Amino acid sequence: MTADSEEWAGPIIDGGEPLPVTERTERFTGHVWSIVSDRVDFGASSATRDVQLHPGAVAVIALDDADRVLLIRQYRHPVGRFLFEPPAGLLDEPGEQPWRTAARELAEEAGYEATQWHVLLDMYLSPGGSSEAIRIYLARGLSTLPDGREHTGEAEEAHLPRTWVPLLAARDLVLGGQIGSPSAVAGILAAVAARAEGWSSLRPADAAWPARVDLLRHDRVFERRQTGA
Repeated sequence: MTADSEEWAGPIIDGGEPLPVTERTERFTGHVWSIVSDRVDFGASSATRDVQLHPGAVAVIALDDADRVLLIRQYRHPVGRFLFEPPAGLLDEPGEQPWRTAARELAEEAGYEATQWHVLLDMYLSPGGSSEAIRIYLARGLSTLPDGREHTGEAEEAHLPRTWVPLLAARDLVLGGQIGSPSAVAGILAAVAARAEGWSSLRPADAAWPARVDLLRHDRVFERRQTGA
């Protein structure tokens, strides 16, 4: 193999068909995700890769009329810290459109609704080990729900203090290392970039999501109904 053989000459866009899996072993099935070990055929060799099958998620960068971003403070046990994050949730309701999930999470976690919804960006959270794909929305035209947030959550979601941060101040918190949640980091920086371009990069709320389509097509999305949970 020469150095030139590793120069990519095609379009710069994620894609392609998955490599063949010759064997799959189920390691763990939980309420939120599962773990499998796949034997992957790389052509000249094969290797086993552990994969977290995830249901996917959405998050909401909610901006008010003063360009302040809404963040909530939530405990995240795997890292043992309280993180400032945008409202977010799993795509675990069969048949629910992702933007409707986002609207539901904005209401449930913050007590707000929005009249303007756009796709801000799509991303994978940890593609080296997880199938989790997340779509981050921009929500504007905000108003509080008449009865506020329904306190129906348990454990981490029982108490979700919220705060409003000017968008550029939120950017500085991200770049200064004070905020590290991936949905907050990516969403805030994307919102700053999109605003600088007059919001021309925004996509409709129901824009196609090829990454999720492919994950579903190739059996890489965990669905709770398959486990009987």
